Amino acid sequence: MTMRFDGQVAIVTGAGGGLGREHALALAARGAKVVINDLGGARDGSGGSATAAEAVVAEIEAAGGEAMANAASVTDAAAVQAMVDQVVAKWGRIDILVN
Repeated sequence: MTMRFDGQVAIVTGAGGGLGREHALALAARGAKVVINDLGGARDGSGGSATAAEAVVAEIEAAGGEAMANAASVTDAAAVQAMVDQVVAKWGRIDILVN
């Protein structure tokens, strides 16, 4: 039996690539609505873009899931609070955090 997350909302940080992306795709495949959080910076920490997050959202939506992109830096408390507020306004809850 596959574990399901139907009706649950997950935030996955660093989800624009690597393990974060894999966690986000797995949660979405099991019914969760997923926030794809990724600063989109270079490996040296410079820059920032929502492009990587938006690409993962497109993958999830193409597979029939629900997702939203967010490019907040997890080192910025105000940006994280804004992300949480956005998620709660859209989906009413947060059940899972993968950080």
